Amino acid sequence: MGAFHAYDIRGIYNVDFDKETAYKVGYFIPTLLSTDKVAVGRDCRVSSDEIHDAVLQGITDAGADVYDLGLTTTPAVYFATANYGFKASIQITASHNGPQYNGMKVSTENARAVGYDAGLKTIKAWIEEGKPTEPVAKRGEVHKMDIYEDYLAFLKKYKGDYSDLNIAMDLSNGMANLFAKQIFGDQPHYLYDTMDGRFPNHDPNPLIPKNVEALQELVRKTGSDIGVIYDGDADRVMFVDENARFVSPDLMIAVLGKYFLEERGEKGLVLQDIRSSKAVGEYLAPMGGEMRTWKVGRAFAAEKLREIDGVYGGELAGHYYFRDFFYSDSGMLASILILNVVAKLKKEGRTLSSLIAEIEKYQNSGEINFRLEDKAGAMDAVRDMFTAEEKPTAYMDFDGYRVEFPQWWFNIRPSNTEPYLRFICEATSKQLLDEKVSAVRDLLTTRFGAK
Repeated sequence: MGAFHAYDIRGIYNVDFDKETAYKVGYFIPTLLSTDKVAVGRDCRVSSDEIHDAVLQGITDAGADVYDLGLTTTPAVYFATANYGFKASIQITASHNGPQYNGMKVSTENARAVGYDAGLKTIKAWIEEGKPTEPVAKRGEVHKMDIYEDYLAFLKKYKGDYSDLNIAMDLSNGMANLFAKQIFGDQPHYLYDTMDGRFPNHDPNPLIPKNVEALQELVRKTGSDIGVIYDGDADRVMFVDENARFVSPDLMIAVLGKYFLEERGEKGLVLQDIRSSKAVGEYLAPMGGEMRTWKVGRAFAAEKLREIDGVYGGELAGHYYFRDFFYSDSGMLASILILNVVAKLKKEGRTLSSLIAEIEKYQNSGEINFRLEDKAGAMDAVRDMFTAEEKPTAYMDFDGYRVEFPQWWFNIRPSNTEPYLRFICEATSKQLLDEKVSAVRDLLTTRFGAK
């Protein structure tokens, strides 16, 4: 039962969970979410068909009807959930993980995430205690539901004029293949533009540098203005500038301000996660964006954006959330809007890298992982070491700690699924950054045996 996590159900298929677990999840979802209709989609992983069959069997055995969306992206399932008024949906996917993984993302009405504390914990408990899953007398039915054209039309509403833009695009053999060419046409230079759930070219995780190398090479070879890469289920997207430099996804939150705050004039609240660069809020403030910071992960971010009625938001992991999209994330919508900004820049004789240079004011460590067991003790020790030396200007403790000082800040937070502490730091100079990272490394290795 190691597949139940803070945001979703996910793990190595037939190790962390199997088709029996998938059946039970399907069986219990109608009870958990008080509904007799469940929308179900799936990605192209080799194991997705078997999981899909088990989930459908469970739902219909519980007496609820299935609206089968077929092969689709995770954001398309969010769209279906909110747009057609479903109180429950399941997308079968392991998102950016390798081909041996699979899982389920569960949503309720208005595409609100059902995370561990919002219901997955209950399902896990029902499975562990052996709650009965007897088929009811009147089983549910399966209805095929085609939302393709509706979702495509929704996305196309946001598309600008890219006729002068030279685009390189890596579809990662994933679900972005369903929509990319229908939206962007034959104009981009495409990589890995067939769906293949074995992911033969690279794992569908654009945060791993080696997975972006082919796109970077394509940008150099074609002289593209921008490179775009999606993850496996197309809820995340990341970008490479015209010099083939990977752009940290949190900085693209600031780029989106050019569209929402500047072009559309939607002044208001913008959400970032606790790891995001301080430069993002500083860049958006003069444009009318007021930054809010919250926990990492869709189950938290989408709900917080809804709560504050924010214009949009984003995360270091490449998720971007939109009020226009039921406060949910869509990699395809984010890429459409970013390309709108870059196309406008090009008409002004400017490049993406020149805009990023305006935003990026700090030296950043990137996320550093420390493997250790006493995560709580280690986090407290790092916090105490630095706050004893210097008075913080800001202090947040809702997802690990984010502590800000006049010239630098850090976030240290525990992994939800592994014995890792994740540390990120930003400073006004490389020397100061190196000094702080070195101090953390020394503390965690000597006192906590970190590796």
